[in-house]
Amino acid sequence: MKSMRGFLLAASALMLVPNAASAHSDVIASIKPVHSLVAAVMEGVGEPELIIDGAGSPHTYALKPSQAADLEKAGLVFWVGPNLEAFLEKPIETIGSKAVSVELMKAHDLVRLDLREGGAFEGHDHGDHGHEEAGHEGHDHAEKHDDHAHEGHNHAEKHDDHAEKHDDHAHEGHSHAAKHDDHAHEGHDHAEKHDDHAHEGHSHAAKHDDHAHEGHDHAAKHDDHAHEGHDHGDHAHGHGGVDAHIWLDPQNAKALVHEIEEALVAHDPANAAKYEANAEALMARLDDLTAEIKTTLEPVKDKPFVVFHDAYHYFEDRFGLKAVGSITVSPEVIPGARRVGEIQGKLKELDAACVFSEPQFEPKLVTVVTDGTNAKSGVLDPLGAGLENGPSLYFELLRGMASSFRDCLAVAS
Repeated sequence: MKSMRGFLLAASALMLVPNAASAHSDVIASIKPVHSLVAAVMEGVGEPELIIDGAGSPHTYALKPSQAADLEKAGLVFWVGPNLEAFLEKPIETIGSKAVSVELMKAHDLVRLDLREGGAFEGHDHGDHGHEEAGHEGHDHAEKHDDHAHEGHNHAEKHDDHAEKHDDHAHEGHSHAAKHDDHAHEGHDHAEKHDDHAHEGHSHAAKHDDHAHEGHDHAAKHDDHAHEGHDHGDHAHGHGGVDAHIWLDPQNAKALVHEIEEALVAHDPANAAKYEANAEALMARLDDLTAEIKTTLEPVKDKPFVVFHDAYHYFEDRFGLKAVGSITVSPEVIPGARRVGEIQGKLKELDAACVFSEPQFEPKLVTVVTDGTNAKSGVLDPLGAGLENGPSLYFELLRGMASSFRDCLAVAS
């Protein structure tokens, strides 16, 4: 009898021990694609929490009280940055002030593309425009990118140990970092531009020294980035801004994975080997995904189309697709009759093959816009609204996007 009682007590005690999946619930990710990449690096160790689930949009989201409580207890927060999740900026500074904030928009080796003006894109040299601007050479936007990427970073100021760990861990005898550098840009059409963007005149260590400049507070950075006097809509989508949909280029996802891995290693060094192994495997899978999608889209890459809002610049640029405009510049602003008329005229003038809506926003607008034109309609989901959360979501998201482009553009005349 005593032995049975002892067995039951031991079993009860085991049930109270946190399992691996809950052991790292202090890691939080903002949106589903970021959550998926974090979950893939954490696989076998734990699972991150997710803020925006389902069909929620970072452009219009409001933090729930339960999520504010989670943020207060967080140790590590992954988000793109105030360009995308403006609703998180203040809570991270206040409620989540104890957490390490990893703003992925500032990941090293990341290609950053400018927002396109007014939703009208056909005047640009689409193949080269984005990467030239991402290289920051020969125009005024260079200074803005430099300010945005390197000044006043709370993560660097509040966590000097992490920054030093980042430099040592990533670049001194670290086989994965070497693998990343060699693996990230080989055999790619944009290799030279990536090199110009990521490495010209700077070592990674020097870049992180600049990135961690002290003496600049976050407010100053925000003011510079937000283009003085503009409201939230302009902050995210206005003139001269940087497109925040960085995850839609699978080669950019490799830069995000590297940043995620290093932050997790600093946060939880006991599981460093697992994070590094997961990240390395993920890098290879992202290269395979890039090649797969390129093959999928090759037959339709020259067909013109219009999107609901300008969220797909990175995907288009990576795979050579031909977007000619967007219905609205800011997804939180419903276009008026004049704007709809302009888009209808553009569809007829350019004989655009497809117009794509999004599950997060009003699809009826696409029906109105395509009325009286030859354009077909399709759906693009940049956030994976209907997909199951987890390590596989990112791959399903991009494959689904490629299929949506192919299926609509292929049947269009």
